[in-house]
Amino acid sequence: MQIIESLKWRYATKKFDANRFLDDNQIAILKEAFNLTATSYGLQPIRLVVIQNKELQEKLVEHSWNQRQVVDASHVLVLCIENKVNRETVENYFQRVKDIRNTPDEIVAPFKEFMIDTFSKKSDEELKTWASKQAYIALGNLLTVCGLEKIDACPMEGFIPEKYDEILGLEAHGLSSVLVLPVGYRAEDDMFSDMNKVRKSVAESVLEL
Repeated sequence: MQIIESLKWRYATKKFDANRFLDDNQIAILKEAFNLTATSYGLQPIRLVVIQNKELQEKLVEHSWNQRQVVDASHVLVLCIENKVNRETVENYFQRVKDIRNTPDEIVAPFKEFMIDTFSKKSDEELKTWASKQAYIALGNLLTVCGLEKIDACPMEGFIPEKYDEILGLEAHGLSSVLVLPVGYRAEDDMFSDMNKVRKSVAESVLEL
């Protein structure tokens, strides 16, 4: 039941304690959890940007619908997608398979060629949509880990990606921002922290066949 209690404990934090900060070990856990997230084909077309810079965080507030969580949080995690998913992406993945598992080329070659062919037929918009879905999987994983580690977080779609990309210089890294996740500690006077969760009953949300 620990995980259920942790999920009940977490909520979308509306006000962070600006004077409390996560330690290096907590951030290391979040980075490792992000890296271990399941992704389609295992290709990991996503990157995580970790920000702990109050001046930079302040610049992002106006491009986040003026949500103060972005500056008051200990850190801001920005989930990004890689702008290019192509033959090189697939080849790099199978090189890792070879390096880590010592899998012979003749074993992976058919699947490798299938994947190269599959992705070559997708439009840029289709690839962006596919990669963005992987970012949402990572967000869900991070929120669960935050609950288990008693790290407060606020998942955000309410921001202007183009401005984040510009301010953070993401284009130079071949990245585009998709989601924002301020993390830290809830403020004692955040009125939302003690509110009961509003959810459907399990019977309403789950269909058993």
